[in-house]
Amino acid sequence: MEPHSFPDAAPKATPQPETPQATGTAEASPATAFAPRTDLSTLTARTEAVRQQIGQVIVGQQDLLQLLLVALLADGHVLLEGVPGVAKTLTAKLLARTLDVPFSRIQFTPDLMPADVLGTSIFRPAQGNFEFRPGPIFASVVLIDEINRAPAKTQSALFEVMEERTVTQDGTTHRMTSPFVVLATQNPVEQEGTYRLPEAQLDRFLFKLNVGYPTLAEEVQILQGHHSGFGGTPLDKVQPVLSAQDLADLRRQVGQQRVEANVLEYIAKIVGQTRAHKALYLGASPRASLALLNGAKALAALRGRDFVTPEDVQTLAAPVLRHRIMLTPEREMEGGTPDEVVRAIVQSVEVPR
Repeated sequence: MEPHSFPDAAPKATPQPETPQATGTAEASPATAFAPRTDLSTLTARTEAVRQQIGQVIVGQQDLLQLLLVALLADGHVLLEGVPGVAKTLTAKLLARTLDVPFSRIQFTPDLMPADVLGTSIFRPAQGNFEFRPGPIFASVVLIDEINRAPAKTQSALFEVMEERTVTQDGTTHRMTSPFVVLATQNPVEQEGTYRLPEAQLDRFLFKLNVGYPTLAEEVQILQGHHSGFGGTPLDKVQPVLSAQDLADLRRQVGQQRVEANVLEYIAKIVGQTRAHKALYLGASPRASLALLNGAKALAALRGRDFVTPEDVQTLAAPVLRHRIMLTPEREMEGGTPDEVVRAIVQSVEVPR
């Protein structure tokens, strides 16, 4: 979506739990007030600063931004899918600009080679040895634009670095600096000139987020902004508000969120149901359980709580699972979607009290 400002959505003093929807987003509902046992004021202030910076350019997209912040706090990679023109790349670039860390962008194309991503070794005749020249993947925030336009050979170059945060070249292992986050965009797989991402690659993304069209009111805002003489995208208006140390401190706090044993069991049951559901050919692995746990911790913190509830898990079920499961051919022919199956699974598992 095109640049424009929108009113700040400042967090209220009393956080309120949210009701999950199939898309992985939620709306607030009344709840009993509580006093957090952990001071989350710094986390709230810093994440709100990120929202305000991005809000100078992007119209709407509050649910998308919420989940991007969750992924950032949970130390996870994000895959953004949507048709061209819905601000996937712009949103990723703006989020990167709010962080005071190295940033790089890689445009994936059918002729891109693994060395173009990871780097290559150059022979130095004077020294009589090879010198490794790091590729664009060596940055703290890496935007991979149109990731599904490169073939599987290039996709496989990302397997090690996305999971282990290392690159092995010529027998030498190079470790990535922290933080290391991949924000990838792609067009729907039915679009011409794209490749289906390998399942092993998809499983390395914490979330897959579907970016839809703006609402009527939001699109009117976009048109009004351009009609009033606005020209171009004022990326320079967005300033860094989080350093690498700030993000490390926030992630450490998120990792200390309280999770009851019954909530852990709830997560395991939801993921376990994907392996036995008759509509699924491929279920989710334990990596999905860890993703749900880490994401729920971050979401609870953003909602102003120092403990995880089943509602946090339900909210993130679709973003975590939709790209990790595979429908049976029969269910695909019937027009079913992964989100529908995830919603049915969440509704079938008893909610702990």
